[in-house]
Amino acid sequence: MSWIDKVRNSMPFITKRETADTLWHKCKKCSSMIFLKEFVENQSVCPKCDHHGRIGAAERFAAIFDDTNWTLIKPPVVALDPLKFKDTKKYVDRLKAAKHQTDADDAMTSAKGTIDGQDVVISVQDFAFMGGSMGMSVGQSFIDAVHAAIKANCPYVIFTAAGGARMQEGILSLMQMPRSTVAIDMLRDAGLPYIVVLTDPTTGGVTASYAMLGDVQIAEPDALIGFAGQRVIEQTIREKLPNGFQRAEYLLDHGMIDMVTHRHEMKATLSKIIDYLMAAKKAA
Repeated sequence: MSWIDKVRNSMPFITKRETADTLWHKCKKCSSMIFLKEFVENQSVCPKCDHHGRIGAAERFAAIFDDTNWTLIKPPVVALDPLKFKDTKKYVDRLKAAKHQTDADDAMTSAKGTIDGQDVVISVQDFAFMGGSMGMSVGQSFIDAVHAAIKANCPYVIFTAAGGARMQEGILSLMQMPRSTVAIDMLRDAGLPYIVVLTDPTTGGVTASYAMLGDVQIAEPDALIGFAGQRVIEQTIREKLPNGFQRAEYLLDHGMIDMVTHRHEMKATLSKIIDYLMAAKKAA
């Protein structure tokens, strides 16, 4: 060890936390440098350009539920690697890495709580967990959350964020599309609202199933929403797509969704919708 290393290591006031990586956040849209604490306190929305950053289940629950009064729904137990899939890495190793990175069992986390005193079940997909991909665990989590909403006689709200089906589970991941559709029919048979909040990005098989089947379709500003990628579409139809194609505002203008809602206004918006829809159910 050199003398400079000895001196550096003997300085207790220099900590690893005091670095640019932990004190600052660089906005992906406007490239502004923002104090990380300020960014987090603003619900991961850039105070300069209003860009909505991606957030996980814990941050979403804290922003939507009343106080901290929510109960996590137990994650499902499914086969971890049914196809014994391996590409450059084993699938089980990718799962372990994703669980360590996100501190979550899989890409979807569900909880039961209240919004302005109204009972609700909420599921959140985390894009940080293998691109929010839909596998057997996500499909079963969705179904378990639907059952919980029916049992509690309350609405079900889902925040979607996914790159599509999980390729490592093959046809088993695609089977979650019809399974989730049947679960939504169960909600409707029970007369309970199903509300979808589309966040950036929501694509692939998730868009082709439960993400576009809500009674009310909400999206966060500038969220990417679509099935196939823009480049694939352009190569297929051999035409240049318009500016803003597959973004939330474009979909709103063309009747694909009902509203675009800022993250700061999301709780109040959900509260009003739930109050209206549940009042209609009680009156029926």
